[in-house]
Amino acid sequence: METLGATVWLTGLSGSGKTTIAHKLLKVLRARGLKVEILDGDVVRTNLSKGLGFSKEDRDTNIRRIGFVADLLSRNGIVAITAAISPYRSVRGEVRENTERFIEVFVDAPLEVCESRDVKGMYAKARRGEIKGFTGIDDPYEVPAAAEVVCHTERETVDESVEKILAALQARGHIPSAYAADGERTVC
Repeated sequence: METLGATVWLTGLSGSGKTTIAHKLLKVLRARGLKVEILDGDVVRTNLSKGLGFSKEDRDTNIRRIGFVADLLSRNGIVAITAAISPYRSVRGEVRENTERFIEVFVDAPLEVCESRDVKGMYAKARRGEIKGFTGIDDPYEVPAAAEVVCHTERETVDESVEKILAALQARGHIPSAYAADGERTVC
C-alpha cells in the first residue's frame, strides 16, 4: 500500500492529550500497513535537542528541528506524527511553509483540564514558581489560527479525535482509504 507521506502536527498545552492521540493514530495507521513514526516533544528534547533550554529562542529551535525531521520522513513516504506543545504560532507557520503535506491538529483542552491530568505535578510547580516559563502559566500558548483539525479532548474520545485526523489525511490524499481484511476498500 503506497502513501505519499504527511506530517501530522499535534499542538496543544501539556496534558491536552497530544501523546495519547499520537500513539492511537500510530497504531491505526500501522494496522493499515502504513509507515509511521512519532516525534514526541519530550523524546526529541532528550535526544535531538539535548542542551536546549526553554527560552523562546530554544523552543523555536527545538520546533524547527522537529519540523525538519518530520518533513524528511514525510517526503520519504512516512506519516510523521509530532506531539510537541509548540506554543508559538510563528514557528509553527515556518514549519508549515517548509513542509509539503502538513496537517496541523490543535489538541484543545481547557487549562484546568490539563492541570487535572498532570500526573507529574508540573503545573503545580509552575503555579508555585518552582518552574519558570511554563507554557499556559507564565509563558503563552498561541492557539492555531487555522488548524485543519481541532480535537476537543475534554468532550470527545481518543477514537473520535483519531477519526477526525484520519478523515483529514484521507480527504487530502495523504493516505489511502481504509481497507477491510479481505482487501476491499472501506470508508473510515
